[in-house]
Amino acid sequence: MTECDLNDVQALDARAREILLLNDRGGYTVPTDGLYPYQWNWDSMFAAWGFAAFDLDRAWQEVERLFSGQWPNGMVPHILFHRPDPGYFPGPDVWGRVGRGPLPSSGITQPPVAASFVRLLWEKDRARGEAEALFEPLLAWHRWFMEWRCEGGAIFVTHPWEAGRDNAPDWDGAMAAIEPTGVQPYTRRDTAHVDASMRPTKADYDRYIWLVERGRRLGWDEAAMAESAPLRVADPGMTFILMGACRDLAALGRELGRDVAEIEGWVATLETGAESLWNPSIGAYDGRDLTTGAFAGALTNASYLCWLGGVDDERMLATFEGMLDRVPYPVPSLDPADPRFDARRYWRGPTWAIMNALIGLGLAARGHEAQARTLRRRTAHLIAEHGFAEYFDPLTGAPAGGGTFTWTAAVWLAWASPRAREA
Repeated sequence: MTECDLNDVQALDARAREILLLNDRGGYTVPTDGLYPYQWNWDSMFAAWGFAAFDLDRAWQEVERLFSGQWPNGMVPHILFHRPDPGYFPGPDVWGRVGRGPLPSSGITQPPVAASFVRLLWEKDRARGEAEALFEPLLAWHRWFMEWRCEGGAIFVTHPWEAGRDNAPDWDGAMAAIEPTGVQPYTRRDTAHVDASMRPTKADYDRYIWLVERGRRLGWDEAAMAESAPLRVADPGMTFILMGACRDLAALGRELGRDVAEIEGWVATLETGAESLWNPSIGAYDGRDLTTGAFAGALTNASYLCWLGGVDDERMLATFEGMLDRVPYPVPSLDPADPRFDARRYWRGPTWAIMNALIGLGLAARGHEAQARTLRRRTAHLIAEHGFAEYFDPLTGAPAGGGTFTWTAAVWLAWASPRAREA
């Protein structure tokens, strides 16, 4: 594939901007109309990155709107329910309004990419004051992670939705141990918008809702939920994302004249935790069930986030280059050689432009420019050929999931488009 294969880049740029504006709800974006009608945490930060390519004011507004829902304990929820939408399940009535946050929200968080994108936005215009105003809220969120989601230096999740990789194989062992008895009857809305073969199974969803109902019964009190927690899985994705975000927050803090000793201590802790996620049996960073100690045995796209976290692992680089040779449309969310691979089912195989961007940013930051360029070019071709879908079949490139997707459009504008590369 060569650059000349990308015909009419200007039209693609215009379409990506159009999608961001289409999904704008006045200060925040929805991931896509219908399927996801609220403000999602890490989706919103990718949206801000995309808006920054043509409207920096709107980009900062997106970030500020997300942090308007931050809980007093520092947690930033994974969904903010700004306005009612009865077409979505599970909505605010399922999560319960227990007064722990300023807005109706979910009771769990999502991958903390915010500090990394805040730094990127700030670097576009250092004279602006938004980054300084957000420094303490970002610090509080990272501190919440280190207090409530860190064990042995690795970040663990208590609900698959918290990781952003809902049905990834990392959680299979812990999920199988949950017996979802007593779950109230429900009607899924996602499969009304997307083919069920592309979404998590009913068995997965029963357990997702069982965990939500447990959290609601406990008032989303972290100490209460930590007692006999049914799911505690150390996640390479969350660990590396937080590690990279802490490095970015520390860099931002130094520029702003803040004391960053606490943040630097977190980075050292997370580096130790990352080592505990190396699974020698598969030669990759892997999810690990903290209850049983068992690895998931899964080479996922999260395994390649090591460079984003600041861990320059030559073993993973060799694996990454081998994957580029084997997969036409990288990076698959699960290695195609894995028997659990499903090319079009959510996080069991499909390629996600957002993960490619995070992997690519990490590669470039660690000096692996050639590999980063290759991944960016192939992601650009994937989007140019198959549109702004939620995710893609890694073997054929076929679009899957929701369409006119905010974060795919944002990744195009901020990273994949040849115009972004020129900028």
